[in-house]
Amino acid sequence: MKLNQYSKTALIGLAVGVSITGCGQDKVKEQQKPNIIYILADDLGYGDLSCYGQDHFSTPNIDKLAAKGMRFTQHYSGSTVCAPSRSALMTGQHTGHTYIRGNMERPPEGQHPLNGEAITMAELFKQAGYATGAFGKWGLGYPGSEGDPNNQGFDTFFGYNCQMLGHHYYPYFLRSNKDSLVLEANAGNQTGVYAPKLIHEKTLAFIEDNKDQPFFLYVPSIIPHAELAAPEEYMAKFRGQFDPEHAYKGVDEGKRFRKGPYASQNECHAAFAAMITLLDDQVGEIVAKVEELGLADNTIIIFTSDNGPHLEGGAQPDYFNSNGPLKGYKRDLYEGGIRVPFIANWPGHIQEGTTSDHISAFWDMLPTFTDVIGIKPPDGIDGISLLPTLTGEGAQVEHDYLYWEFHVWGGRKAVRMGNWKGVQYGISKNPDAPIELYNLSEDVGETNNVAEQYPEVLNQIKEIMSKARTESDVYKF
Repeated sequence: MKLNQYSKTALIGLAVGVSITGCGQDKVKEQQKPNIIYILADDLGYGDLSCYGQDHFSTPNIDKLAAKGMRFTQHYSGSTVCAPSRSALMTGQHTGHTYIRGNMERPPEGQHPLNGEAITMAELFKQAGYATGAFGKWGLGYPGSEGDPNNQGFDTFFGYNCQMLGHHYYPYFLRSNKDSLVLEANAGNQTGVYAPKLIHEKTLAFIEDNKDQPFFLYVPSIIPHAELAAPEEYMAKFRGQFDPEHAYKGVDEGKRFRKGPYASQNECHAAFAAMITLLDDQVGEIVAKVEELGLADNTIIIFTSDNGPHLEGGAQPDYFNSNGPLKGYKRDLYEGGIRVPFIANWPGHIQEGTTSDHISAFWDMLPTFTDVIGIKPPDGIDGISLLPTLTGEGAQVEHDYLYWEFHVWGGRKAVRMGNWKGVQYGISKNPDAPIELYNLSEDVGETNNVAEQYPEVLNQIKEIMSKARTESDVYKF
């Protein structure tokens, strides 16, 4: 039965009204509740940061965040594409349960909406007395729908509602809550306003405006998603450094211009490095703003990516070794499509310079955050709090397994169970398609399929793939 808005609000109120003891900590007092900043890069690969092995360019600000905090080596995105990954993050449910399980467009602007029954982390923060803001790309419901960010717990939203329009760095408009902000300087084919810079200005203003109260700041950047475009001052830093350059011919005029198809780029390598460098600078400016306002010791900052690196718009992840040692790209359920960088920083609580191999995923963030602020998470989630790993206090509960499903490109499923990884492709045509099996402790690159050698493990994986999900009326194999 569908919950009405009163029922949903009542359920959230019940969740936040019950105090729990997490990791031996008492319920956090109002004035002690930490601010939380969650920065989500778009299509940034596991190897795209210098602290994860990138050597074509450096990311000093993100590296510094990691050096003063904790770097995870086995963290996974919610999905291998944008919308379901964000849905898993917001709801604490993996793609066998969360409502949004794929990218589904709703012309003229937006994606299929997260339903009204969903309880998002933003709603929980809001009910707990937090100011909530999202700045960047949404993708979980067209303007005015149930999934509109303002209807899912965010006081303030600024950026792209539609992830298709989020392909473009010089858009004709951005969304400011429920209104459109027309960018006249980008009319026609002009490039007067680089949208990530404007969004970043609004992000810093949100921190400033809410410095005297606890806040949850969600920063889903569009960088480095294609198209490949960066301001000239960033392009100039890398021009000529990655020759021979790669050129991409896209859509530069006509009815489809800036409505989804990527624009041309003659210097794809320089543009890619420039974009990530700009993102790194923005992370540094967020950290600097928090420190300037005296909020650093009471602010958790997390940096991660929504899925593996893309191949669109002229991007060449193999050139930059964007996957590191991993196999696969965006839309794959091999490690390269779903294993992502994850950095957590919280002065005085997370030990500096630490690395964790704890196996975790996006759906763990909701229970982690409710644990941090001392409230009870909703029922029916798949996540497990990471707080014991982050703080070193208490026993960390481990997942029995992680599960993903992907409903296009022939239908795909994957399971991580301890060091074992099962991957099944082509299930739309053949529900009994063979399952590949890999031992990630010996074969992180998933090069040696050992399914025939371990039939008992394979049967366990097969059973999980069957039982870990519920049927969806919207997303079917």
